[in-house]
Amino acid sequence: MGKLGILVSSDKHIDHLIGITDAARASGHEVIVFLSAEGVLLTQHPRFPEMEGKTTISLCNVGFEFFKLQKPVPVVKDEDFATQMRHGHLIEDCDRYIVL
Repeated sequence: MGKLGILVSSDKHIDHLIGITDAARASGHEVIVFLSAEGVLLTQHPRFPEMEGKTTISLCNVGFEFFKLQKPVPVVKDEDFATQMRHGHLIEDCDRYIVL
């Protein structure tokens, strides 16, 4: 199947992110997520650890630092704290792309 890229720039849609990820995976798609702007705040949401093992999640390190958030973050590996260049690669690498 294909790859679904999801840009999350809001901290309001954790339920949608989990639901879309689960549905895409159930259909055989790989899911790749990039958290940007207020989207990095989802790392603090109690449901965020539910994303473990479902997807690769990268986030904008500049946004993470802007909001004065602290590492470690469940689900996000140290090498996945990235720049917007990672977001650009996500767009290039995915067959489909949505924004939350």
